[in-house]
Amino acid sequence: MRPASAPTLPRQTVLLVLVAALGYFVDVYDLLLFSLLRAPSLAALGVAPADLLSQGLRILNWQAAGLLLGGILWGVLGDKRGRLSVLFGSILLYSLANLLNGLVQTVDQYAVLRFVAGLGLAGELGAGVTLVAELLPRERRGLGTSIVAGVGVLGGVFGTWVAGSSDWRHAYFLGGGLGLALLGLRLGVAESRLFERAASGDGPRGDLAMLLRPVSRLLRYLRVIAIGLPLWYLIGILITFCPEFGRAFGLEQAPNAGFAVSIYYAGLAVGDLSSGLVSQWLRSRRRAIALFLCCQALGVGLYFSLGRVSLDAFYACCVFLGVAGGYWALFVTVGAEQFGTNLRATVATTAPNMVRGALMPMTLAFNGFRSGGLGLPASALLLGAMVFGIAVWGLSGTEESYGKDLDYLEAG
Repeated sequence: MRPASAPTLPRQTVLLVLVAALGYFVDVYDLLLFSLLRAPSLAALGVAPADLLSQGLRILNWQAAGLLLGGILWGVLGDKRGRLSVLFGSILLYSLANLLNGLVQTVDQYAVLRFVAGLGLAGELGAGVTLVAELLPRERRGLGTSIVAGVGVLGGVFGTWVAGSSDWRHAYFLGGGLGLALLGLRLGVAESRLFERAASGDGPRGDLAMLLRPVSRLLRYLRVIAIGLPLWYLIGILITFCPEFGRAFGLEQAPNAGFAVSIYYAGLAVGDLSSGLVSQWLRSRRRAIALFLCCQALGVGLYFSLGRVSLDAFYACCVFLGVAGGYWALFVTVGAEQFGTNLRATVATTAPNMVRGALMPMTLAFNGFRSGGLGLPASALLLGAMVFGIAVWGLSGTEESYGKDLDYLEAG
């Protein structure tokens, strides 16, 4: 007897996955532009070569601060006003900010506009993943969100190509234009039925204070954030500053940051698609993330050992780190699945941006270790050990959420 085929998804749900994937594609493109254009754009603004690292870290911190604040803003709005309002508002804000980024004349203007862009970029992924998780059948949630991330991270590959083949100002103009063009597709996406039911009630929605009490709920939230920290350590430290690491390793030719970002994100696309399949195969979110964490730790070890051998070996390590880092969508999905409908968008939007915003203390600690005389590689390794330790703590106390019914509310 033939098994019954899986029911066909409604056209509107398929459109949602497509729109969320393309939205994240533009999000990743815009988010990585500064990392890709750091050296040429700052040099064009008159920054001395010796100051490129310090000024780059400063602007990255401004962008990270925008992501942190924006994550809170859009997360609360997502539970109070709806997931779609966040998708429209966030994409409009970061698109306009990126258009203005192409017009900056000073480093201070650059920093402020990267902060504004960070505010806008903070809302895209969490709202998209929340919608996909709430509209897809529970047995397809992991696959749906993995498709969103797998397609989306290719924006990093596209961004690398654009950054290497056009003027840095034109790259920002393109990012803003793509975002505005995407707004038209959003018109065909429906609001989550789970949110509409929650909004028809009288209970609290998007209340940040609910994340602080009771202590068990706060710990649940902190553990979700902890799981994602290694992902931003990889791209924010090891990949972004790979030219400096290559020189510290004694490579004859310093790695090209743009190429390293491109191949890292190509690996990340493979990893994000694979993590969803692995999660489905294992029927477990926790075991899938644990497997990818182990691969990440191995990749970091290879980066600091095999990466010293040759430039080709260094780039191979970057690809491996990308594949191993491919559980970003799974991490956001876990965050969405850990909380009820009245807090789900708040968590799914704030958690990834808390991780992105954590780049700020990471870079400060990294610089502090360097200033203390540890040297570049040792400073990065010490920071990595701390980050992975926190992630293990987070995963060890996180509830398994594979196949979990999401139609419930958090008690006020």
